[in-house]
Amino acid sequence: MENQYFTSDELNVKNRAFLWGDSVKVSFFVRNGELIMDEECYFFLMASMRKMRMNIPLTYTLEFFQSLFQKESIEGKGIKNGIINFLVFRNNDGPILAKSSVSYFYEITEMEDVLTVHQRPLELDLIKEINVNNNLLSNIRVHCPENIYGGIYAQENDLDDVILLNPNKRIARATTGNLLFLEGDVIKIPKQTEGAYISPLMENFVTFLHKNNLADIQEHEIIAFESQKAEEILLISDEKGIFSVGKIRNKTFDNTRFLKLVESWKKSFN
Repeated sequence: MENQYFTSDELNVKNRAFLWGDSVKVSFFVRNGELIMDEECYFFLMASMRKMRMNIPLTYTLEFFQSLFQKESIEGKGIKNGIINFLVFRNNDGPILAKSSVSYFYEITEMEDVLTVHQRPLELDLIKEINVNNNLLSNIRVHCPENIYGGIYAQENDLDDVILLNPNKRIARATTGNLLFLEGDVIKIPKQTEGAYISPLMENFVTFLHKNNLADIQEHEIIAFESQKAEEILLISDEKGIFSVGKIRNKTFDNTRFLKLVESWKKSFN
């Protein structure tokens, strides 16, 4: 099904998102015709806009976004399940950029259930000729040419995605989201200081596992070789959903335990 698009104003090419990549993107999630994790996603949007020194309108309240998505998308377009990728960008309407107004654009990708692991496991590989930074802006979804390069590299090499390293040659994330490595009863996650994304979807998942003593969650500095030591690997993408990783180079991975953990998490929303 073709994605649904919505904008706050009529778009033209003379906007800073198009010209400069002056924008931030945050995902919201629709499940069974309702927003889930909307408060976490909203606060992440506000934090992302502050980091990019954007002028946050007084109208940008949680209730504003709940009403916007409910009226235009969930009820207006009959969206039952999907991911809302919301992009807010700075306008070119003032001499001081920090005081310029902002506009938004968002699209909705419909899927059966955002909390279900996609059926086909992914094939990944590490890419070493580029790396991603690990500074304040590396944790939010802003314009990132490394993601574009990595995505094209993956396509040209018949891969689904690539693992991006930081300048210290440690694992940061994939181009589309964060990686979780299962070894025994421990789930290792690259630290945000390593270049991993802040992810409301992943944070909700690992918080559930921690509160219910289903796994030992540990943030780590993970060298590239450790990806081969994992028993199972999960990729959580706020933008695209949840995926098992089935293969990295010549190493194949199971997905049985992560599937059970995600299924338990999903039931907590019912």
